[in-house]
Amino acid sequence: MQDAERRATAQDIHDTAAAMPHVTVDEGPLGNAAYQVGGKSFVFFRNPRPDAVDPSTGERYDDVIVLWVESPADKEALVQDRESPFFTTPHFEGHRSVLVRASELHRVSREEIVEIVQDAWLARASKRRGAAWLADHR
Repeated sequence: MQDAERRATAQDIHDTAAAMPHVTVDEGPLGNAAYQVGGKSFVFFRNPRPDAVDPSTGERYDDVIVLWVESPADKEALVQDRESPFFTTPHFEGHRSVLVRASELHRVSREEIVEIVQDAWLARASKRRGAAWLADHR
C-alpha cells in the first residue's frame, strides 16, 4: 500500500513531530509526550481528562492527542467535517487546536496526518523558522 493510502497511526504523529526542525520533547507526569518548537507546544498527548469522555460509559478517553492549527477557520474545517476524527471540547473553546483520539486515526491517511502535524509545527514556529522550512519543503 502506498503512503498516501496507508492509514495514520499515533506513531506517524510521533515520527513527524520529532522530525521537524528545532523540536524538543517534554514528557508529562504520565510519560505523555509534548512536542515543542521554540518552547511552544504544537502536538501533545494528553493524559485522561474529564472534558473528553466516552458518551456511553462516561469513562475518560486515555488516547487524546492535541494538535495546534493556524486559525479558527482551520479548526472549524477539521471539526465540522463529519468524516473527520477531529473534535473539540468546551475546555478548548477559543483555543487554536483540535483533538483526535489515537484509536480513531485510522480514519485519515498517513499523508493527511503528516500534513496536519507539519501545519501544527508551522502554527507555532517562529516566522523565520517557518519560512526556512517552507522554502525547503514546498
